[in-house]
Amino acid sequence: MIILRLIRLFIKLTTIFTILIAITIVGFYIYAYFTPKTIIKKANSYFVYDNKGKAVYQGSSTKKWVTLDEVSSYYIDAVISIEDKNFYKHNGFDYPRIIKAFFKNVSKKKIVEGASTISQQYIKNIYENFDKTIKRKWKETLLTLNLEVHYSKNEILEGYINTINFGKGNIGIYNASRYYFNKEPIDLSLEESIILAGIPKSPNNYNPVSDYNESINRAKVVLKAMVNNNKVSKTKARTLFNNKIIIYGKNNKENLNMLMYYQDAVLDELKNKVNLPDEIIKRKGIKIYTCLDMESQKLMEENIYKYMNDEEMQVASMIINPADGCITSLTGGLDYSKSEFNRATKAKRQVGSTMKSFLYYAALENNLTSSSVFTSEESSFKIDNNKVYSPQNYGNKYANKKITMNLAIALSDNIYAVKTNMFLGGDKLIHAVNSSGVKENLKDIPSLPLGTIELKMIDYAQGYQTLANEGNKIPIHIIKKVEDSDGNILYKYNEKEEQVLNPDYVYILNEMLSNTSNEKFKDYTSPTALVISNKLDDKYAIKTGTTNTDFWTIGYNKDRLMLVWAGNDDSSDVSPNKSSYTKNIFADTISNIRYSKKTWYKPSENIVSRELIPSTGEESDDFDKTATFYFIKGSDVISVSTE
Repeated sequence: MIILRLIRLFIKLTTIFTILIAITIVGFYIYAYFTPKTIIKKANSYFVYDNKGKAVYQGSSTKKWVTLDEVSSYYIDAVISIEDKNFYKHNGFDYPRIIKAFFKNVSKKKIVEGASTISQQYIKNIYENFDKTIKRKWKETLLTLNLEVHYSKNEILEGYINTINFGKGNIGIYNASRYYFNKEPIDLSLEESIILAGIPKSPNNYNPVSDYNESINRAKVVLKAMVNNNKVSKTKARTLFNNKIIIYGKNNKENLNMLMYYQDAVLDELKNKVNLPDEIIKRKGIKIYTCLDMESQKLMEENIYKYMNDEEMQVASMIINPADGCITSLTGGLDYSKSEFNRATKAKRQVGSTMKSFLYYAALENNLTSSSVFTSEESSFKIDNNKVYSPQNYGNKYANKKITMNLAIALSDNIYAVKTNMFLGGDKLIHAVNSSGVKENLKDIPSLPLGTIELKMIDYAQGYQTLANEGNKIPIHIIKKVEDSDGNILYKYNEKEEQVLNPDYVYILNEMLSNTSNEKFKDYTSPTALVISNKLDDKYAIKTGTTNTDFWTIGYNKDRLMLVWAGNDDSSDVSPNKSSYTKNIFADTISNIRYSKKTWYKPSENIVSRELIPSTGEESDDFDKTATFYFIKGSDVISVSTE
């Protein structure tokens, strides 16, 4: 009797609960019906323009929005079969599938099956920044219902296939079809359609460029779903994927395999620096006007491939206009289709001897001059706790005599640099680096002037922008302006120039850096950039950096600053005979960029020059033995010894 009562109570409670759930669901649909219609073709779309106003990218929806009639029916069948076989039967949520997935996951004690519909996935596609909080989940639910009550199934499906992430920077079926198979979506074969339908579950792992075999394995899962849904016969299925499918795997847009690194950097800056209300992006979409110069971007890429096409090493490079801080070109790797990791904005690498530029600025600021001398010889230094620090010159080459700062910077003498840093005190170098705009919290260690610390290129570039702009710091940036889809300006970059370094000391430093390609500074070894001197079309301040794991070349004049890095992702040692790559990439690019060249930096009335012997800083009547040294007026004392 008690059991019977309990059964009746259970049935009664279940009925009430079911009715309440049904009423709640109906209430949500009614609520969604009276909420404003979600604008789906503009939602969360990013239109990126170069410095000439030409559209070069659109994210979250494709540059060309294709209709269902412009897409192969094979693909439509494949995507519905694998993602949401009841798409045309449910109203946004597949409740039987949700219940089935729930019990299956509970029995397995882990998530083994999902139940999201195409409508839900579409909402996630156009509002990408959903997190996993309950508040966001409710918002996603309401937007899905809004979608279902305001749009037809075909409109939802059309929007979905135009906003799917297919990996390798391809958003939407049009871009994916062109990239992977060099075809219009309508021309996709059955096998090609199945491959594309399988990618979105894990775009990085299931795309056929990254891993062909995994892509085919996933495609066979899609094929099985199509057979189960009577979209492909078992007989036909047995004939598929028996032969290797030809994969195109190229981006025809300007043929630039590195351009996506720039576009990713644009979106990073939009997210981290440009403060825009989420609703603007979500509801209307935005137009992003950037500093991108397609000509210099293409030239940079061509020269990187010229020297590193068959290399396993990776590369990062950046070109900046010092006068306004605009990043006109950028790459974070050799090929975005093979690795999306942006080494220009995310990788921290040892900067090597390029740190010496800031050391010698600090030295000039603290009463040393271009003719100040230290002895370059094999040396050991006692540091804290009676430890010994024994730096070495590259190739174990030493002058074994006193040399000037001017010669030391041209030859990148490590002993001179360490002695200078110890003479000044490490805080002076740190102050110079931070004052220039590099925000890293540096530690005062003996090897700091040799660049043993790791920095991101995009952060380090800020310091060099200040040197290239005569001590005036302007925040480097990619985005110039952002508008909504109606043309209303939401953000505009405003230059905030700040004089942070003494322009006279910067001028002297830049002159010394120009001697890294000056044959007159050949001594116990050659100037570090002498190998590219015959390629340079103009005068440039250049500093190279070489460690066991990293190669750097950084150079500039008033018009352009360029940074090039090469190395292995795992920070393993690199072969010294490849150090010329970054130098040649720099020279071949910087010397062939088409822009109106300005004159070299002009000295102020506080600057005087003297013709001195590079190694000793002494005068000579033989002009062939001397080079130009620059000083602050009144400090031009010959061969100031600091030892």
